[in-house]
Amino acid sequence: MGMTITEKILARGSGRGGVRPGENVWVMADILMTHDVCGPGTIGIFRREFGEKAHVFDPERIVLTPDHYIFTKDQKCLRNIDLCRAFAASEKLPYFYDPGTPSYSGVCHVTLPEKGHCRPGEVMFGTDSHTCTHGAFGEFATGIGNTDAAFVMGTGKLLIKVPASRRFVIDGQLPGLVMGKDIILRIIGDLGVDGATYEAMEFCGGTVSALPMSERMTICNMAIEAGAKNGIVAADETTLAYVRQRTSKPFTCFQSDADAEYCATYRYRAEELEPVVALPHSPDLVKPAKACGDLRITRAYIGSCTGGKTEDFIAAARVLKGRKVTVDTFLVPATVEVAEALRSECVGGVPLVDIFRQAGCIEPALPSCAACLGGPEDTFGRCNGPEVCISTTNRNFVGRMGAKTASVILASPLTAAASAITGRVTDPREILPS
Repeated sequence: MGMTITEKILARGSGRGGVRPGENVWVMADILMTHDVCGPGTIGIFRREFGEKAHVFDPERIVLTPDHYIFTKDQKCLRNIDLCRAFAASEKLPYFYDPGTPSYSGVCHVTLPEKGHCRPGEVMFGTDSHTCTHGAFGEFATGIGNTDAAFVMGTGKLLIKVPASRRFVIDGQLPGLVMGKDIILRIIGDLGVDGATYEAMEFCGGTVSALPMSERMTICNMAIEAGAKNGIVAADETTLAYVRQRTSKPFTCFQSDADAEYCATYRYRAEELEPVVALPHSPDLVKPAKACGDLRITRAYIGSCTGGKTEDFIAAARVLKGRKVTVDTFLVPATVEVAEALRSECVGGVPLVDIFRQAGCIEPALPSCAACLGGPEDTFGRCNGPEVCISTTNRNFVGRMGAKTASVILASPLTAAASAITGRVTDPREILPS
């Protein structure tokens, strides 16, 4: 019996010829990522368990990127950044993306690919559930807790139960106004938030192969919303073109064997997909956007690791060009690179930032996670009252974007932008010809 791509990567990471689902194996980490929310806890456990004079297993393999609660006056949040900064200095970490300095980048899940830390065939652990984003690069990437991360920090390895794999085959020509967000929301709606618990979600098929890296990242990012251990797309020429522009480090690509065993296979025709939204308060409450036109919104939010990439803003600008928003519309580029692209990239010859300004959007925030995880009251875009926010983020739990009285509707950048114009949930096909 052959192996899936996830099994092959874990076999490589454990130094074994093969692994099977359910086996427990010690896996070496190629990258450990942490940020300002979980970093201090991880560092504290590391110091307690390994000793005050202990050093990390390999400074080159640790990425420390504060991004969640950084542009705030909250002293506890600022203390967390100081703790990360002190640890990076003491351990001489070369990959510390320090807020307020030229090295700062932004949201970890977009920073890591941009900075060349994502490579096919590798194992990445991160103290963030959306670390599964990086499976888009043909690697095993999963979120872990602070205690596990502290162990990896000291030893470079972690005991992992090999997940079974669930395959999603998507073929055909994707309709013009359907995005990766619509694909993954449709899948989560079909599965439920626990439908792939501790499994690998493997995405393949002609439609997936035709997607750019940004859209593959969106799809893998939300695998955790179906309970998955990881999401993954096999590396191909699109992957290699992206990765080789950003790193010269060697890597190995893996493909699933033809006789690999899956616990289930799902098949989708791209032509049958349409813009969808996830209604409050769960990512699996998925409905066609066109069926939700009676739902009024009070604000729109375009940003986050899921919806704050350059391509996401280009999509939103296509809808907003020459039109006006009717609700407060917040823009949060994921990284400094994306923020610069808002000025350099154009739609119809007009820079994105000018399109957004002319449409009446609020000026873009500094790159960060911002309101995606709520944050202190001075967080940009935070819901501080009974708002109804249509958002390109990845979770719509009660209180996720701030106030417990707020409601969050998940959507693609195209749908969020269209809804910002009308003030209600709007299928982008109402605004643009498909």
